[in-house]
Amino acid sequence: MSGAHREAIQKQIHQDWANREYIEVITASIKRITDFLNSFGMRAVRNSQSQTRHLTSKNHSIDCEQGQESS
Repeated sequence: MSGAHREAIQKQIHQDWANREYIEVITASIKRITDFLNSFGMRAVRNSQSQTRHLTSKNHSIDCEQGQESS
């Protein structure tokens, strides 16, 4: 195997490892973004449910007060 051929192969191997490292960084970044969005979505749903319960309770209280006033 000639020196030029060996250098070409070593260059390809180096580029392959650089690409693998780049892909690993991108994959880890996508995972972090996905984890954040899932967490954010779950918090948003919980907050929405809490607000819905709170508003339902307030509406029920208002309905009861209006019912007592009209009696």
